[in-house]
Amino acid sequence: MNIALDRSKLLRFQSLIALFLLCLGLSILSDKFLSVSNLWNVMRQVSVNICISTGMTLIVLTAGIDLSVGSVLALCGAIMAGLLKNGIELPDSNLYIGFTILGAILAGVITGSAMGAFSGWTITKFNVPPFVATLAMLTVARGLTMLWTQGFPISGLGDTFLYFGTGWLLGIPVPVWISAIIVAIAVFVTNKTRLGRYIYAIGGNESASRLSGIQVNKVKIIVYTIAGALAAVGGIMVTSRLDSAQPNAGISYELDSIAAVVIGGTSLSGGRGSILGTVQGAIIIGVLNNGLVLLNVSPFWQQVVKGLVILIAVIIDKSGSKNE
Repeated sequence: MNIALDRSKLLRFQSLIALFLLCLGLSILSDKFLSVSNLWNVMRQVSVNICISTGMTLIVLTAGIDLSVGSVLALCGAIMAGLLKNGIELPDSNLYIGFTILGAILAGVITGSAMGAFSGWTITKFNVPPFVATLAMLTVARGLTMLWTQGFPISGLGDTFLYFGTGWLLGIPVPVWISAIIVAIAVFVTNKTRLGRYIYAIGGNESASRLSGIQVNKVKIIVYTIAGALAAVGGIMVTSRLDSAQPNAGISYELDSIAAVVIGGTSLSGGRGSILGTVQGAIIIGVLNNGLVLLNVSPFWQQVVKGLVILIAVIIDKSGSKNE
């Protein structure tokens, strides 16, 4: 009994233990790791993954997956940058529509929400596996990004827009504030609202949820819509930080997001996990990325290491499920 109890406690804190050991090892191997500037840099970079991974967590809790978040991030960032800098010109009507920063951001978030909603609708309406539907959306969003940008970056977006990615508020980077607010809202939704209970119920047993009167398809569409909107928020931060919308932005972001979710203890089978666990997983991925760069590890080996970390996390998740 005590052994089982100790094991459950260990599993509950495994992410924190892994993060502590990782930080300890990197602080020994590199004297730059624990510098204040580097730690803030890590948090600024992690903030993007936290936003994306929060939406991914909601999807995975319903036993789904979204491979399109990186491409949706790039498309939304490109649309925001393009509208902010160039507006919309209609030569035939002799009309020009300019966009304020707020207008451009809203357009990006609406685009992300629409892409997510379309993925959710495809999955629920035609019973397409989430993996296939979102893989298709990944390609569509990336293609639309290339068409919108013509393959060239959109730069020179202005100092005010840069504030969202590079600014500071009360001594803390603005992206950290944005991700913290999103996490707080997501924690409240998952723990205190009917939607949160429905999300866990669907992931635990979709058939039973449907029989109990839960509108499963509606909940799934909402979840994918939220994930698309949060990918757009990530696009705001990336585009603002670089002062440029890159056509190839967001590549491999979906892998970092899934890694954060799995490392944070959310089961890929659905119905089990938490937003705060995902935050811990995102920080672990961010610290790992930063540490590998500080140690001058080849980018190719970085991909190998991250792939092995994901594999180990999935194995631990599966072994934990068998022992429950």
